[in-house]
Amino acid sequence: MEIKQIKMGIVGAGTWGETHASIYAEHLFADPVAICDKDEVRARAIAEKYGIREVYTDYNEMAEKSDIDAVAIVTPDFLHADIACKFADCKKHLLIEKPLATTREDIGRICEAVERNGVRCMVDLHNRWNPPFNTAKQEVESGKLGEPYTAYIRHSDVKWVATDMLKWASKSSILWFLGSHSLDTLRWIFDDEVKRVYSIKKEGILKALGVDTADIYLTTIEFERGGIAHMENGWVTPNGNTNINDFKFSLLCTKGMVSLDLSSHNLIHLVTDEKAVTPDILVSNMVFDRCKGLSYESIRDFIDRLVDGKEFRVTLEDSRKTALAIIAMLESSETGMPVEVEY
Repeated sequence: MEIKQIKMGIVGAGTWGETHASIYAEHLFADPVAICDKDEVRARAIAEKYGIREVYTDYNEMAEKSDIDAVAIVTPDFLHADIACKFADCKKHLLIEKPLATTREDIGRICEAVERNGVRCMVDLHNRWNPPFNTAKQEVESGKLGEPYTAYIRHSDVKWVATDMLKWASKSSILWFLGSHSLDTLRWIFDDEVKRVYSIKKEGILKALGVDTADIYLTTIEFERGGIAHMENGWVTPNGNTNINDFKFSLLCTKGMVSLDLSSHNLIHLVTDEKAVTPDILVSNMVFDRCKGLSYESIRDFIDRLVDGKEFRVTLEDSRKTALAIIAMLESSETGMPVEVEY
């Protein structure tokens, strides 16, 4: 039986670009054909490691010349739109690392280009593949817990992510980096759309460290059918935290509740004379030299859905509405007033 392989291109040869390359290299239905980055040395190193045949430094050239079926856009969030529109115009399917885009104009441009060209687009909002959250969603859908009533989610990172890991943190926000995941999760579990948001930010810690972005956002979310949620996203958890992520969730329904603690879990701890560590066994870990974890399964699922033709588990409309609600949160944090989400 002939196996159809999706010929993949990658724009962005950073750490996560290499992650995409490794997944496509091992996926039965994927073939990593091309990679693009302004840093040709870095792009060539990944290409040689994973058998990628074409290396580009200009994404326009790659879009026009490479015989790929789809492209993964793994660049800083504020650079997504031009790249996505170019590849859509060249009839390539799109996998975009979250968020879809960071301005209302760019969100609209991407959606228009996707529709006009008849291509498919998925944004990598990967928390839907997170086993505890997916289980919570199943329990809610079963009806045993009743209707979602109120929720609290905290998804934060240690300072190191903003000060060292991301060179572009000053040009973004923790609301885009982790808040996108938090909000998509809430929309998914409530099965409802955000009506109004009220967000307050604190700043000063990161600015003192040379990173010009807010430290933390606390947001109240009102859903169309009356559900209420509180969302906390920060980049200032102490670096000594045993887990990079501080990730907690609780959901109160009309007939029951569910609570998750993914950061300080008791499944495994490592302790030496120097430090204690809570190893990551959910987001991105290795099992028998193969990458496992929720942030990899979403990328694999993109390939699977291109092969079987079924709808993406995160639709373009999901991604559009999540991004627009994040924009409303940022507006609220500046004005100090609640903001109605405009879709």
